[in-house]
Amino acid sequence: MGSRRRSSMKDSHPQQIQPNLSASTGKGGHKYSHSDDAIPSPLYLTNAVFFTLFFSVVYYLLLRWREKIRNSIPLHVVTLSEIAAIFTLFASFIYLLGFFGIGFVQSLIIPRAEILDDDEEIIDDDEFDGMMLKEDSRATPCGAAIPFDDACSKVVSGSPCRPTSKINIDDQVLPPTVVPLISSEEDEEIVKSVVEGKTPSYSLESKLGDCRRAAAIRREALQRITGKSLAGLPLEGFNYDAILGQCCEMPVGYVQIPVGIAGPLLLDGREYSVPMATTEGCLVASANRGCKAIYVSGGATSTLLKDAMTRAPVVRFGTAKRAAELKFFLENPLNFEALSLVFNSSSRFGRLQNIKCAIAGKNLYIRFSCSTGDAMGMNMVSKGVQNVMDFLNNEFPDMDVIGISGNYCSDKKPAAVNWIEGRGKSVVCEVIIKEEVVKKVLKTNTASLVELNMLKNLTGSAMAGALGGFNAHASNIVSAIYIATGQDPAQNVESSHCITMMEAINDGRDLHVSVTMPSIEVGTVGGGTQLASQSACLELLGVKGASKEAPGSNSRLLATIVAGSVLAGELSLMSAIAAGQLVKSHMKYNRSNKDIVSHASP
Repeated sequence: MGSRRRSSMKDSHPQQIQPNLSASTGKGGHKYSHSDDAIPSPLYLTNAVFFTLFFSVVYYLLLRWREKIRNSIPLHVVTLSEIAAIFTLFASFIYLLGFFGIGFVQSLIIPRAEILDDDEEIIDDDEFDGMMLKEDSRATPCGAAIPFDDACSKVVSGSPCRPTSKINIDDQVLPPTVVPLISSEEDEEIVKSVVEGKTPSYSLESKLGDCRRAAAIRREALQRITGKSLAGLPLEGFNYDAILGQCCEMPVGYVQIPVGIAGPLLLDGREYSVPMATTEGCLVASANRGCKAIYVSGGATSTLLKDAMTRAPVVRFGTAKRAAELKFFLENPLNFEALSLVFNSSSRFGRLQNIKCAIAGKNLYIRFSCSTGDAMGMNMVSKGVQNVMDFLNNEFPDMDVIGISGNYCSDKKPAAVNWIEGRGKSVVCEVIIKEEVVKKVLKTNTASLVELNMLKNLTGSAMAGALGGFNAHASNIVSAIYIATGQDPAQNVESSHCITMMEAINDGRDLHVSVTMPSIEVGTVGGGTQLASQSACLELLGVKGASKEAPGSNSRLLATIVAGSVLAGELSLMSAIAAGQLVKSHMKYNRSNKDIVSHASP
């Protein structure tokens, strides 16, 4: 049984944490040094000096010892310079050990219980988890902000932010709110330096070498600069190392979005529990009802029509004739093999499928389409395109590459080219809903649904001049699944292109429903898919990571699950509108009963 520690509650008030403690005192009055204590400022300069010294003298001594061996000189005969080098070697080694290794050495030679303070006691994991659940129960409504003056006492020079007195919200007493604590005088100095503009906030991770500490310091500096509290934004419980250099810059915390489960979705003979991250009430419940209607009707079927990510650079020539010559060259089947070899050399999984060109005067837009395995593939296709552009410069030296992306791709924007040609995965998904299911589960009838779909999703969208928006709310489902599974939420724009079709069959009794989605852009590797929460949701669907047996199959399966979930969402919402239940259900499940005026920011 694992164990944790807690301080004895000798005082009912939280005690002030003293900064700049040079050592921790254990039993018997022994002092235990921390690796922070011996570090002079600035850190990166001191570390660089000692690293340089250490490797320089090692290199020097190895050279000297090699010469002695060659000249048969005893190794114990040393010169003054060698003595100085040996001394420098030990000094730099001791410093580096103190910086990186004290905590590790302590964990090996000092029993864990001895490091605890005298007024602390051991508790087991089960009791600790129970305490944490109890202490973390907050009555604050979702998104309610706590005024800065209440959440943290006003910061005075040289005094870090500390726990405040208890706060009353809706006459309920909450435990003291703690904004990120600054653990030492050194951290306090760094906070001041950031506030004064001497240290750039973006450089904290590289200078400190500790992503969590950098986030806490940046957060504290932001609170002091703005005078606003971030008490409701969590800091702890997140792996900031996992996002460094790939997911988010200059973090100060993370946003919590609840994840609900719709399903089981019966698709192609398999059942899926679909994770949906959303703050919109009724959405998960509505999708869940659609999943039930699909399930009791025998399940839905899906077909993958195309799998090709695109990138379209724009190039310019001196004349329109030269631009047309390049267009003919690229679209000539005899040249495709050479171009594909150049493109494919940039990746193990990226494979060029086709090239489509569009000309505007002396400007040429070249749309490359390629498969990208289990990755969403934007970076992969961009690398391949860059290779081809470099190759084409040899054949067309007068070609001027204006941009690697000329918006003919088209990424994160509604575009007819995606609606017609497709981008990412193109999927069609269908189901036949039995008459009794329409009546008992969806609470409406087939004729009403068919009429509503024609007048709303088809005619109404055409009247609005919709581009790819011939549906009820495909983007709702797509966005919720994308956030839960670590996709790029901005690609919801083209990924939600969808046309919903409904038709009465079997003498008007049953309902045939389908959704056609030409540009679902998903991946199961890279980006946000590797974060713990998002990875867990992918694991739930059985599509985590890259498929070793059939590269690309996991991302293709995820695309069909997205389409199947959209089908469920369309069924349920359209039924609610046809039955006149939409407003009633939203009034019941999508409205807070809290007094929003009392929680508004001043």
